[in-house]
Amino acid sequence: MPYSTGCRTVLSNFEAGLNYKDVPDPEIMVAFPIIGDPHDAAFMAWTTTPWTLPSNLCLCVNANLDYVKVHNKYTGKVFVVAESRLSAIPIEKPKSKVANAPAGDTKVSNPKSKSGKTENLMDSYELLEKVKGSELVQKKYQPLFNYFIEFSDTAFRVVADNYVTDDSGTGIVHCAPAFGEDDYRVCIEHQIISKGENLIVAVDDDGCFTEKITDFSGTYVKDADKYIIEAVKAKGRLVKSGSFTHSYPFCWRSDTPLIYRAVPSWFVKVEELKAKLLENNSQTYWVPDYVKEKRFHNWLENARDWAISRSRFWGTPLPVWISEDGEEIVVMDSVAKLEKLSGAKVLDLHRHNIDHITIPSSRGLKFGVLRRVDDVFDCWFESGSMPYAYIHYPFENVELFEKNFPGHFVAEGLDQTRGWFYTLMVLSTALFGKPSFRNLICNGLVLAEDGKKMSKKLKNYPSPMEVIDDYGADALRLYLINSPVVRAETLRFKKEGVYGVVKDVFLPWYNAYRFLVQNAKRLEVEGLEPFTPTELATLQNSSNVLDQWINSATQSLVHFVRQEMDAYRLYTVVPYLLKFLDNLTNIYVRFNRKRLKGRNGEIDCRTALSTLYNVLLTSCKVMSPFTPFFTEVLYQNMRKVCPGSEESVHYCSFPPEEGKRDEQIEQSVSRMMTIIDLARNIRERHNKPLKSPLREMIVVHPDADFLNDIAGKLREYVLEELNVRSLVPCNDSLKYASLRAEPEFSVLGKRLGKSMGVVTKEVKSMSQEEILAFEQSGEVTIATHLLKLSDIKVIRDFKRPDGLTEKEIDAAGDGDVLVILDLRLDNSLIEAAVAREVVNRIQKLRKRVALEPTDLVEVYFESLDEKSTLQDILNSQENYIKDAVGSPFLPSTMMPQNSVVLGEESFHGIYDFSFAIYLARPALVFESAAILTLYEGNKQFARGLEIYMLSRDHSNLKLEFQKGNGKMTVDCIENQPSVDVVLGQHVFLAVGDYFSRTKTH
Repeated sequence: MPYSTGCRTVLSNFEAGLNYKDVPDPEIMVAFPIIGDPHDAAFMAWTTTPWTLPSNLCLCVNANLDYVKVHNKYTGKVFVVAESRLSAIPIEKPKSKVANAPAGDTKVSNPKSKSGKTENLMDSYELLEKVKGSELVQKKYQPLFNYFIEFSDTAFRVVADNYVTDDSGTGIVHCAPAFGEDDYRVCIEHQIISKGENLIVAVDDDGCFTEKITDFSGTYVKDADKYIIEAVKAKGRLVKSGSFTHSYPFCWRSDTPLIYRAVPSWFVKVEELKAKLLENNSQTYWVPDYVKEKRFHNWLENARDWAISRSRFWGTPLPVWISEDGEEIVVMDSVAKLEKLSGAKVLDLHRHNIDHITIPSSRGLKFGVLRRVDDVFDCWFESGSMPYAYIHYPFENVELFEKNFPGHFVAEGLDQTRGWFYTLMVLSTALFGKPSFRNLICNGLVLAEDGKKMSKKLKNYPSPMEVIDDYGADALRLYLINSPVVRAETLRFKKEGVYGVVKDVFLPWYNAYRFLVQNAKRLEVEGLEPFTPTELATLQNSSNVLDQWINSATQSLVHFVRQEMDAYRLYTVVPYLLKFLDNLTNIYVRFNRKRLKGRNGEIDCRTALSTLYNVLLTSCKVMSPFTPFFTEVLYQNMRKVCPGSEESVHYCSFPPEEGKRDEQIEQSVSRMMTIIDLARNIRERHNKPLKSPLREMIVVHPDADFLNDIAGKLREYVLEELNVRSLVPCNDSLKYASLRAEPEFSVLGKRLGKSMGVVTKEVKSMSQEEILAFEQSGEVTIATHLLKLSDIKVIRDFKRPDGLTEKEIDAAGDGDVLVILDLRLDNSLIEAAVAREVVNRIQKLRKRVALEPTDLVEVYFESLDEKSTLQDILNSQENYIKDAVGSPFLPSTMMPQNSVVLGEESFHGIYDFSFAIYLARPALVFESAAILTLYEGNKQFARGLEIYMLSRDHSNLKLEFQKGNGKMTVDCIENQPSVDVVLGQHVFLAVGDYFSRTKTH
């Protein structure tokens, strides 16, 4: 076991791996003379732990390796080493002749010369024999020390095992069974020592040699290395010595080097359970499955008996009482049994409260009493007992346990395949004959950004609280869920990655939510009934194609998340959510802005808002396990308009799959986006921004359903998004395109094998007519192979009409559909482009002065050119501008003196025009003549009414007129008669209203 001399205790394998350091250690080659060898040869063994040499009991070779016996031509020494390791042995040859040098002196050199070239070993050595390792087995050798001479009958001989390799050393390993796991196993398998008998461990609990090692007694093993090397050299057995730096385990508590040391332990007989363990493992479901099938399966296949005792004070005491002669052992299975056998009352099971309790021997008084063994349980035994220990089974909760065992789900790190997952499986198999869990998610390790282990000492990672404070716990959670770490792979943690989740997931999600809230509030601002969501059944019957699409996409989200969570695949959810949110914000909200803002009427507006509300509510419920805080914030506000809803999103049931998923409509919208993306590519290529309208767009595809979707229910969305005036569908593939066919290599490669070359040649040589026939029939036979539509890719290359240049007409395609844009401009298109640029500047000015979408303002325009046709252009585009900004576009000369200007900006060089834009709060406009008539010509009363109206809050005034159906009674002005003021006759609430009325008349 890994043993800490600083803490005087064994460590678990997990603890042994917590504190590795790069340190220098000695490496030596030692000679072990072979008894009875005709050449007086010696085995040459290599070790990096000289302190284990006094406890050597055998040498180990690999039976399948080739070994050679070589004779040094200069020293006469003969060594046996693995043939493949000859290059590692030192070369001895005569020293250079110098004055007064004694004859026959030799020098030792490394196999590598200073020039880096390997010297010819056979210049120094002569090959005597070559044998397999199996032929060396049972050969006896002279022990290095005589401390264990009593083992001579069975020890100090050669054995064979496959753990010996030829990647380092000499191919011969010295074995000290008290200080190596493989050493111990090999010595037992070859009957050098017997399992279960007292093994002589010549190192005490402090890591010092015992009196058994007389020459080094009381010396700490690591300090003894140099003395042992000197003793080996003095015996003439040291062949080579040096040092090398390697990664070595240190105790994580005491920071002292660990040693491997045989320690008397209590074991679980895991080897007897191996077949059942493998069977139980096959009944479990793991994500990812390769951890179960390979890593964990291999670990179980090679499982050895489990040492469960530890020499510590704190821990769960081992419930074993044993007699002084070791013949009588009692295992306590309950407190009641201990109290009955001992006669003592037991209130606490910690060591200091039970170690004094003794049990009379059942054999009689002369055999004394049984005392508890000193050991405590390995903490992993307690961890593995969790499924039943935490509810005190079998003493309590029997029914609860038996109904829920095996557990439905556990999750831990990859390192737990040899820790918790293993102990759970071993103990449940031993106790119940079945696994302790049904499903398991195995996560990888989170490393620092530099790929190193996260270290407080190195400070190579950001503080978790700093990340949470900056970006939120949900962003951190989603970043980890969407990383390789949930697929049992390593993750290099980057704080920027968490920000990426905020930017790509939460901001689009929140913007869609904010758009809903703003436009729901707008209904009340405009004096309409407050927003209440329409019932889902009604929404599912909406005639709007994008309503139908987003409802279907939402059901697909519910279906997908349910499906993936049933399979415990966390890592697939975030990519799907990203795609869903992108569709929600960049398709549904973007394409439905007019509907959501009420431009198509109140009923259609409420339908669109209700659809968006339902989508956001459902997505919150679906994602609440992944983003619990963000979804709760959104839910708490959305539930205000839905009486009777649960108090928290986390009280809600996971959404069922309601309504139908319409794959056809989802495919139609996907096709629409393909066409839009292709058209955008053409615009970018020719530097034609979306604000510049184009005359015509042609979509070429042979599929009538495809074209019907685009030219029918989706037509208006395509035209508006691309700012094109006309869309022409075309199913004549040869009118604007030439066809060519290519095989789908990824599909056909494995299927066709060697025939792939012949099929590829024939597919590429298909004529236009053959390709059209193939698309019509859906299949074709080529070189005896029947190929379907999914096997051949038909590519449409643009064929430009005669007389037109690339700047006048251009196209883009994805190999399936071809999109053609007419890029020629005329005056009407230029005028529309100017209007869009003006609207764009208005919207940017609104944003700059921090206006909300629901804030009402009036927009004034002033031309800065001496002679300009800009006003005429804008007049021709009046309807578009009013529709886009939500109010008439007013000349600056109409701005009242009492107007409150919120923002103004001048623009130059916009299509060679210069102009200024002013944003002002809505201002009252009075019809003075009509008001004067109200008061029978009394100018003082008329002025008093105007002053009173101007003093009122604009929104309250608007509300009062709405309540009075466009009329309000003013009877509160002192010393003035009561009058009925009519909206649109005596007063206008905005200059735009007055301007529209005047223009109409």
